[in-house]
Amino acid sequence: MAFLLVPLVLAVLVTANWYLWRRLFRDTTRAPGPVRRGGAVLIAGGWALAVGALVAERAGAPFRLQRVLAWPGFLWLALSVYLLLAVVAGEAVRPLLRRYLERRRSAGAAVPPAEGPKDAPREETEPVPAGRTREETAPAAAAPAEGTVSAAGAPGEAPAPGARAGATADAAAHAPGTADGSGPSAGDAAGASPPVAAPSRRLFVSRVIGGAAAAAAVGTVGYGTYGVLRGPEVKRVTVPLAKLPRAAHGYRIAVVSDIHLGPVLGRGFAQKVVDTINGTQPDLIAVVGDLVDGSVKDLGPAAAPLARLKARHGSFFVTGNHEYFSGAEQWVEEVRRLGLRPLENARTELPWFDLAGVNDVAGESEGQGPDFARALGDRDTTRACVLLAHQPVQIHDAVDHGVDLQLSGHTHGGQLWPGSLLAAAANPTVAGLERYGDTQLYVSRGAGAWGPPTRVGAPSDITVIELASRQA
Repeated sequence: MAFLLVPLVLAVLVTANWYLWRRLFRDTTRAPGPVRRGGAVLIAGGWALAVGALVAERAGAPFRLQRVLAWPGFLWLALSVYLLLAVVAGEAVRPLLRRYLERRRSAGAAVPPAEGPKDAPREETEPVPAGRTREETAPAAAAPAEGTVSAAGAPGEAPAPGARAGATADAAAHAPGTADGSGPSAGDAAGASPPVAAPSRRLFVSRVIGGAAAAAAVGTVGYGTYGVLRGPEVKRVTVPLAKLPRAAHGYRIAVVSDIHLGPVLGRGFAQKVVDTINGTQPDLIAVVGDLVDGSVKDLGPAAAPLARLKARHGSFFVTGNHEYFSGAEQWVEEVRRLGLRPLENARTELPWFDLAGVNDVAGESEGQGPDFARALGDRDTTRACVLLAHQPVQIHDAVDHGVDLQLSGHTHGGQLWPGSLLAAAANPTVAGLERYGDTQLYVSRGAGAWGPPTRVGAPSDITVIELASRQA
């Protein structure tokens, strides 16, 4: 199956990029030239950088090379998505714009001039003498006037054979309004501009649609990137728990997921996240996976601000799938060194409820997958239980083990619209709070971004969960 999937994906990518090149560069130019060649280089080069950035990250290439490739390569991924969407949307506008231009042209041609040109010659009608016809009174058109020179050069003589054609051609070549542009045309003499040719209208429409598509795509990606770099916003959600004692009413858990420190988002971004979390003054901090995209050697300095997280009952961490791409064991030890407490299929009893955490399902390939029985099997079921699990798909095991609230991330809310549609197909909940039987699931959109440092239709967040007791 994978053998057939790879050629199919390549065919789709090649076709989509050829379509982009055609609409943005070929259809907006009159003939082959530097613009078309430059467009081909731009599209091919952008994809080369994007593939290079992905391969360099996964292969553990030198971190400096990763950073050089990441910004242009990942931004091209986002830009190509919205260029394609904008150009496809332009197909609906294209015929409407052409029809509008055609109607304007037809309306202009249908309006007759109010009166002829002032210098146009007028035909004079003279009275015809009695007994003669108008033809007899008309001057002989064929008779040369006295003293004129014929085309052959002799006065009053008929032109020599072949001379008439040459003279006519010569006269036409030097007459005003001829094709060589040496004088005004007949339409210009009459004060009317010539109609726009159909190919020129198509070229104009292609340039308008292509320019609008490019502007829309660049603006969308630019705004989405600004939204990520300025840092996540705080969301506040109240979650009632039936087993929560009255004394715990109003207990605050700051939930942060998918920070994705890496070649794009570094130490400065981590500091923004820490400052935002500390500003909420939470009772407990839950980091629910996908903290990093890289090794401790490369990203240890970027993660260092996490040591300044402050909460009354501490900070806790569970692995996400990207930790297993980056070396989960070394990161578990690093976050412990920074002051966070990893919950590896483990549970801790807090004053008013149990807090449990399970490994991500990606750890199964390394024999470190989630173990709900180990984390939850022997607990007191009369106490409320909050579970940290990176992926929302783990909710079904949480329901089976009587968890009251599961906190997850992973989806990024889709990150780039319409990615939310794909995320919805792969996850029970993409973002927000939903109930599954007696268990509630809250999914954060995450604080950072993977790949393109861009979000469209899925703003980043840090969520403060305020637990509410039904006994209060």
